[in-house]
Amino acid sequence: MHSSTSAIPLAGDARCEAPITALEIGMFLVLLGSYALNAMDRQIFPLIAADVRKEFGFGLAETGLLSTIFTLGMAVAGVPTGYLLARLSRKTVLQIGIAIFSLGTLLTAYSHSFADMIAYRAATGIGEAMQLTVVIAVAASYFARYRSTAVGAINFSFGIGSIVGPLLGGHLIGAQRDWRMPLVVFGVAGFAAMALIAITLSKRMTENASAADARNDQRGATTMWNRNTVLLTAMSVIGGLCIYGYLGMYPTFLREHLHYTPSDAGRVMSIFGFGVFASIFGGWLGDRFHPKLVLSLSFAGTGLLGFLLFSGPTGILVQSALSFAWGLVVSGVLYVNLAGYHIKAVRASLTNRATGVFVTTLYGAGAFAGYIIGGIAARFGWNIAGLAQITLLATIGVVLTMLLRIERMSLPVRKP
Repeated sequence: MHSSTSAIPLAGDARCEAPITALEIGMFLVLLGSYALNAMDRQIFPLIAADVRKEFGFGLAETGLLSTIFTLGMAVAGVPTGYLLARLSRKTVLQIGIAIFSLGTLLTAYSHSFADMIAYRAATGIGEAMQLTVVIAVAASYFARYRSTAVGAINFSFGIGSIVGPLLGGHLIGAQRDWRMPLVVFGVAGFAAMALIAITLSKRMTENASAADARNDQRGATTMWNRNTVLLTAMSVIGGLCIYGYLGMYPTFLREHLHYTPSDAGRVMSIFGFGVFASIFGGWLGDRFHPKLVLSLSFAGTGLLGFLLFSGPTGILVQSALSFAWGLVVSGVLYVNLAGYHIKAVRASLTNRATGVFVTTLYGAGAFAGYIIGGIAARFGWNIAGLAQITLLATIGVVLTMLLRIERMSLPVRKP
């Protein structure tokens, strides 16, 4: 008989016997800081998309593709990165990923056409896939007691970048009157982050594999081809289409349909980042409560918010509140726990590969999310686009959640 999961420490978790030190926390914060920098760039391109479209004459669907094509790079690199981690150290793969991401960001600022710009944007995704796969794998293995909570901390850092990125980017655009400036600034900052990681991050943290509780680990699947992983993969595809339909084209919706100024659109998008701050709490929910409850309510909330964002009130205060709620529910709870449950569906030895599958499927779907929702909006209007790509898909996600077999997942069990 299955009982709801709890956040009680696992008996075999190495972290139980050895309390985490301030130095270890500091190293993990450096790791999170590098990902926050990544998030800043992710929020910048949708903000400058209207300016890029105006200068180059791109169509709405093409602009949406540029906003989300980096996820195609993530999809291409996700699973191979999992295998690469079996041959190189996590720290090495992390550094390579940041270098690729930063170079692609810099080159985007010097694009001359759609062809080279889309190539650079896709390249940044390859780098981010390598970085994100390592960061999630480190968090899940080093903080094995609270895997979803640790993944939540990663998304928390994304929230910081989501706030700082649009605000700083909007300021740089306004001061320099040049959409290229934020890309140059964040690209250079990425190489600075590489130097900081090389100096401060110990392989003791990145290569550590905390011992998981043997009784619980035996409940996870011994192969990636299992019922729960297949269902979670389908849910990750839906999550990618919903999340990046919003991230890729919502700023364009604000500027072109609701006629917001760049600064107003930037402020609304930064409010989304405050919602993402709930990621640690969202991860705790995933560690504490039944997976079906957490995922089904998250998908239901996603569907409702998708409808309200594109069909509800148009005032800046209401749109800001909805963006905050989106960040909280979709990014803070749904995204975090999709990643966490992918890891919990298999044995600890498959952590790297499970993370790679999550990155590949969610971001692979996200690669075309902006193009699809932009194409639907151009033909049928934004109301139908939000209803079709977000609300309808989220409803399917609720149904898939009910098919999970929780008793076959590697979950902590309540103590008697």
